[in-house]
Amino acid sequence: MSEETDTPQGNIDKKSVDKKDTDKETIYHDQRSVALRTPQSIYFVKEHDKTSMLGLLLNDYKQMQVVIVVKSKKKADALSAFLTSKAFNAAAVHGNHRQAQQQEAASKYNAGTLNVIITTDMILKTLALENIKLVVSYDLPDDVQEYYNRLAFMKEKGVAMALVSPEDEPFLDDIEYNMKKEIEEKEVEGFVSTKKPKQTAKKDRTKKPRHRKSKVKKEEDA
Repeated sequence: MSEETDTPQGNIDKKSVDKKDTDKETIYHDQRSVALRTPQSIYFVKEHDKTSMLGLLLNDYKQMQVVIVVKSKKKADALSAFLTSKAFNAAAVHGNHRQAQQQEAASKYNAGTLNVIITTDMILKTLALENIKLVVSYDLPDDVQEYYNRLAFMKEKGVAMALVSPEDEPFLDDIEYNMKKEIEEKEVEGFVSTKKPKQTAKKDRTKKPRHRKSKVKKEEDA
């Protein structure tokens, strides 16, 4: 008759399993880790084609909460007008608007009566927007931290897209280097690139020297 003996095998296995479970549950919440857990994609496009590409990209997000981040107030206003003309419920929010106007737009957005906000990094930090499903980096920031901030506002509940022009590529390199990961490149179905429109010659506004005529006259009289 064989003698049964207790062995520490069961205890070792349990500890091993517990350790594995603990490792799986370890979730880091620094902004780089949050960015890595957020679905991201990039779309290479010429600067002058960004607006038309954006219109196509947003067709699948018309009823969702979207934030578009740009570098200038002028660009925010132009995109707001463009998207409104395409039946998007959109508004620009930037430093030229009073604080009350900014907060009113944020309240409408959080209530779902405004779907798209176009803004800058500086103003985005003050809006306390909720339930963001898509962040579009229309312009990539020149500071990697600002890119992380944009993604963090979604709280891992949305996706991020970036339109990358040749001018943006150095900023993309910095972001990917910092994340130690290449962002997935995608293409927009139905998008056709166009030639850059010719720029009209700007009027020469060089200021002429003051009192030039009177000076010449005095020299002639001398």
